[in-house]
Amino acid sequence: MLNEPIPVSVLTGFLGAGKTTLLNRLLKNSGMADTAVIINEFGDVAIDHLLVEQASDGVIELSDGCLCCTVRGELVDTLADLVDRVQTGRIARLRRVVIETTGLADPVPVLQSIMAHPVLLQAYRLDGVVTLVDAVNGAATLDTHVEAVKQVAVADRIVVTKTDLEPDTAGLKARLAAINPGAAVLDIATADPAGLVACGLYDPETKTADVRRWLGEAHDHARHHDHDGDHDHDHTHDHGRHDSRIRSLSLAHDGPLPFAAIETFLDLLASTHGDRLLRLKGIVELAEDRSRPLVVHGVQRILHPPARLPSWPDEKRGTRLVVIMADMPEEYVRRLFAAVTDQPSPDTPDRTALENNPLAIGGFRG
Repeated sequence: MLNEPIPVSVLTGFLGAGKTTLLNRLLKNSGMADTAVIINEFGDVAIDHLLVEQASDGVIELSDGCLCCTVRGELVDTLADLVDRVQTGRIARLRRVVIETTGLADPVPVLQSIMAHPVLLQAYRLDGVVTLVDAVNGAATLDTHVEAVKQVAVADRIVVTKTDLEPDTAGLKARLAAINPGAAVLDIATADPAGLVACGLYDPETKTADVRRWLGEAHDHARHHDHDGDHDHDHTHDHGRHDSRIRSLSLAHDGPLPFAAIETFLDLLASTHGDRLLRLKGIVELAEDRSRPLVVHGVQRILHPPARLPSWPDEKRGTRLVVIMADMPEEYVRRLFAAVTDQPSPDTPDRTALENNPLAIGGFRG
């Protein structure tokens, strides 16, 4: 049986961004032992020299103990099969799962699959999203494809690839940081593959979390650099026609909050604007038990059942939330958060009225 949830990392990026190259590095890295890598196109990954046996259709066991799975059915079925292999002893140990999305994919449905399935929730925890961006074609791709902007927006880490072909990446990196100010922007040439996919939410070995890293090293900066109103951000680069649709908003509250307050906020946000909620993640100090922080995260209308960390990872407490949204009214989010945290402003709706809203049902209960 699984004693602790298995961290899941999602690797995404547009066509030609270099996901296959990174996957080959992951499979050869000793730090990725006991890792299952789920890919869409098995034939593109050069691991023939590592094969030991074909364990079953679409699941390959490698010489270092890793597994490579091709998604020929539903992702949920593949993840469930891996759990069954662990529980029946066909896999001795599984420390992490890395899922590669297709280049044209919106990564949000993949995140929803992990967060919404009742069985998978018992076995897995989403640790983070790593997005690759091509230094040569990345700017043009962001201009043309809104899926590429979403891939950047939901990332915990952004990795710029092909920097050997295009060494001048300052403009692209500034644009990526503007789309997602909470994500670290890294260079593929210096990124450690094994460390790259560990985004910090949950480490089964130590049962600890690097909350600041998970929320984004730029969290405090982002609070003062939000995309307020119609501010155009006078950077020297052109944001393109899709970037302005994506906003990253940081919310903070000093002191504890009742569970009912944060539940109301998340339920209402998912119920009223769930289709525009690309990703939400945060940590909450609960009034009912201030010693153990509550971790919350979700995508669109799917909110992960609340999870508790065993202890606070640092001295900083209170509530810190990061909301990444597409075409969502930012003022509504701010007013809603102010209402449920008892920070009313003249135009803030009454908290009781919000809690009595018939839309405030379901989404966060678990």
